[in-house]
Amino acid sequence: MAASNTLQAQVERALAKLPNPRLAKDVVSAGMVKDLAVDGGAVTFTFLLARDDPGTLVREARKTVKAVPGVTAVTINVKDSGGGTGEGGRVAAATAAARGGVPPPPTPIEQPNLGAALAISSGKGGVGKSTVSANLAAALARDGHRVGLMDADIYGPNIPRMMGVGGGRKPEVHGGRIQPLEGHGVKLMSLGFLVERDAPAIWRGPIIMKVIQQFLREVAWGELDYFLIDLPPGTGDAQLSLAQSITLRGAIIVTTPQEMAVGDSLRGAKMFERVGVPVVGVVENMSYYICPHCGERTEIFLTGGGERLARELDVPLLGQVPLQARMADFADAGKPIVLAEPSSPAGVALAEIAARLSQRLAAR
Repeated sequence: MAASNTLQAQVERALAKLPNPRLAKDVVSAGMVKDLAVDGGAVTFTFLLARDDPGTLVREARKTVKAVPGVTAVTINVKDSGGGTGEGGRVAAATAAARGGVPPPPTPIEQPNLGAALAISSGKGGVGKSTVSANLAAALARDGHRVGLMDADIYGPNIPRMMGVGGGRKPEVHGGRIQPLEGHGVKLMSLGFLVERDAPAIWRGPIIMKVIQQFLREVAWGELDYFLIDLPPGTGDAQLSLAQSITLRGAIIVTTPQEMAVGDSLRGAKMFERVGVPVVGVVENMSYYICPHCGERTEIFLTGGGERLARELDVPLLGQVPLQARMADFADAGKPIVLAEPSSPAGVALAEIAARLSQRLAAR
């Protein structure tokens, strides 16, 4: 107990050196750190963030605590303090007062049976996020891990086709629990299993939250090592619902080299930071093209976007995936490239990303 108290005091002193530029005082004296607790080397606390505060404060607080000797894990529950000097902060405070206080968002629940829960996200559509999700899941399963893949992209649920589990198959229900389907050794759940292929998903936030919570809590996932969640592009209801429903180990950001995609991805990464979810790495898709005949490498787009994004977020670039002939054909046929052509440039790159991800999570 004495050691924990000593470590807690060290953590408090470290956070007391982290300034809030908006208030010209440190985050501790500003009352932003609440419910600080230390269990062994695991540190948890609530971080109150106003609308005018920079989202980078969450990342800086996490880095500050992780740098304290003896700290092995950091869990931050980010809450909106409703304060701030701007108009948004004043309106939020006035609204909360008028309503007698706004109920806080739901606290994410621990589901240890799911293993390492990872959100795979992108700032914009068309960057190959679902392709990366399907191939990472297939590569991890091929390496002997127990893997689940949840398709939370309710507006474009493509995982069933990419994993070769289409054709109108429906999940069965046993004992009130939905039984996930399986493809390439990966347990799968998707809205694509439950609705017709041409049915439009015209849903508002509460329905989206309900679907995500059902997929998390009413599906018999069993015991997993990795639980990958393929999110829709952007920073909408699905992302927020997920972060409020389950404790995520981290987020993987998928981008292409162009600055427009990188800018959108940066906004997506900042959203995860604001809700206390660490970004574990960046994957750059469509990085270059290798001619299948002569082997020459051609940079089709501007280069270095993924590396710049990773550097700005202070996270590793997990890998660069090249454009490759027939890759889309394999995806349409339900054959991830890591299995269909494992020795191809894209197959090798994706398998290496899966291995780096596994190593990084084990080290953390």
